Amino acid sequence: MAGGAVSAMFLLDIKGRVLVWRDYRGDVSAVQAERFFTKLIEKEGDPQSQDPVVYDNGVTYMFIQHSNVYLMVAARQNCNAASLLFFLHRVVDVLKHYFEELEEESLRDNFVVVYELLDEMMDFGYPQYTEARILSEFIKTDAYRMEVTQRPPMAVTNAVSWRSEGIRYKKNEVFLDVVESVNIMVNSNGQIIRSDVVGALKMRTYLSGMPECKLGLNDRVLLEAQGRSTKGKAIDLDDIKFHQCVRLARFENDRTISFIPPDGSFDLMTYRLSTQVKPLIWVEAQVERHSRSRIEIMVKARSQFKERSTATNVEIELPVPADSTNPNVRTSMGSASYAPESDALVWKIKSFPGGKEYMMRAEFSLPSITAEEATPERKAPVRVKFEIPYFTVSGIQVRYLKIIEKSGYHALPWVRYITMAGEYELRLI
Repeated sequence: MAGGAVSAMFLLDIKGRVLVWRDYRGDVSAVQAERFFTKLIEKEGDPQSQDPVVYDNGVTYMFIQHSNVYLMVAARQNCNAASLLFFLHRVVDVLKHYFEELEEESLRDNFVVVYELLDEMMDFGYPQYTEARILSEFIKTDAYRMEVTQRPPMAVTNAVSWRSEGIRYKKNEVFLDVVESVNIMVNSNGQIIRSDVVGALKMRTYLSGMPECKLGLNDRVLLEAQGRSTKGKAIDLDDIKFHQCVRLARFENDRTISFIPPDGSFDLMTYRLSTQVKPLIWVEAQVERHSRSRIEIMVKARSQFKERSTATNVEIELPVPADSTNPNVRTSMGSASYAPESDALVWKIKSFPGGKEYMMRAEFSLPSITAEEATPERKAPVRVKFEIPYFTVSGIQVRYLKIIEKSGYHALPWVRYITMAGEYELRLI
């Protein structure tokens, strides 16, 4: 970690009382927790009070809140605030792994384990191991299991801190899901005002030993470096973030994603695509007020992807006036129901092939006492949910996934693609 070291770590309750604190360098005292909390209360009325870093009298406090507990580190040195806030989130993950829920009660019940964990996760003010699975191999929650002399697991003395040695499976398999979420916002004139795609390569590995994995994508930079044609097949990815297991130097050098994977589930990589995306499902809505007491909504939904793909579990949520009653709904496909708790009509279509258009017509009664000049109601957007299996917006392709292990076993890699709606909103009505 670049920058200086942390002086101490505090876990406080919602009133600022110290539950647990661990001094790493001897240059701060428990008084620091009071100073921090006083500063925090002073800032409460301040619009910038969301700032997770507080400075006071030569000490920097960095903190996060989880349920009724504040996790805070105090430092006299100049530290990398972002990495320490990330570290605090990892501490939350580890404590939740041990106690199911992280709250004041679970900390009070488990002081011994918490102190042991704080000792292992940070050394002399520098973050160390934050992998819950590895920590739980040598810090047991049951006291009787701690009587056996513990040998630290290989992962602690090894360069590969996220994977233990000696993992064995009868059947060696890797599952790779390429999941893309489409975020779109359309204004009332039908113009797209926000459009981006966030992607993740989600892996589940069930592999024996210490396997070396290599993954190749249809990445423009890689294909051009290899002198291959990139016509129509290559993609440009932005904001690529990797799991810590990926060898970054190797990726920078020849764009190969090589790694020794953790055991089980993890996100290998996330990325973003900032190119304008054509809305995959387009919705048009018309509202007609026939009289003071009757309103009719006509909706058209059109799939704008190729016919060979099919969207599944499509849900279109249409806002309706809060006092609507007696809905009469007809659809050309799927079913629609009135959800009065969310003042919406929900149209569900189980299967929506590409290049199709479906219609829905709904009539509602309104209380006739509504005045014409009543205050205009809050306009909610039309929200769309869907999943399209075997399809990606970016066109990302896994060209190969190789698994090499010294014992020479054969592993089965399974790859699937799925696109889903993220924040998909059309402000039409």
